[in-house]
Amino acid sequence: MLLLGSRLIGTPIMGLQTGTKLAIAKAPIIDPSNLKIIAYEVDGPLLAERPSFIRIADVRELSDVGMIIDSNDEFVGVKDVIALRKIYELNFSLIGLIVIDEIGHKLGKVDDYSLDTDSFIIQQLNVKHGIIKSFANTGLLIHRSQIVEINDHNIVVRTTAKKLDPITKPGHLSYMNPFRSTTPQTDNRDR
Repeated sequence: MLLLGSRLIGTPIMGLQTGTKLAIAKAPIIDPSNLKIIAYEVDGPLLAERPSFIRIADVRELSDVGMIIDSNDEFVGVKDVIALRKIYELNFSLIGLIVIDEIGHKLGKVDDYSLDTDSFIIQQLNVKHGIIKSFANTGLLIHRSQIVEINDHNIVVRTTAKKLDPITKPGHLSYMNPFRSTTPQTDNRDR
């Protein structure tokens, strides 16, 4: 099932053993190489370490009440999991990244994303135009298959527009204007 990523921010994290709310999901930790959410930074009074995370691998179920995990022991610190620490230190944030096409035209900024709740892989980007373009157009949905490159500054997507060859200016005019004569006309009214 596809779900907007913004809907999971603030989601309660429930413990299966106690049946109570242990924390809330604060921000996703996204691997920019494959756009997969590997963990969520969490906040709550029962956390021993700051910042603390819940790995997606430790989430048993995503339901109407929130993310369900076994117990409070599932929360990890930034130094506990090496792969998590490497991606966390990248400080990658998908929201707000500029989206451009291969030609270099700015399409807008990432406003939200849709993710598959089974794999937590981001499937679509919701791109919002700038203020002026937003009056005439709605936002764009860009599927992950259209993404060519993700870097620190922007996301490059495949374009269907064709590059036009520049129009070359001829050195001289190769046509003659039929309404302009190169020889002066004489006035025939006197005859």
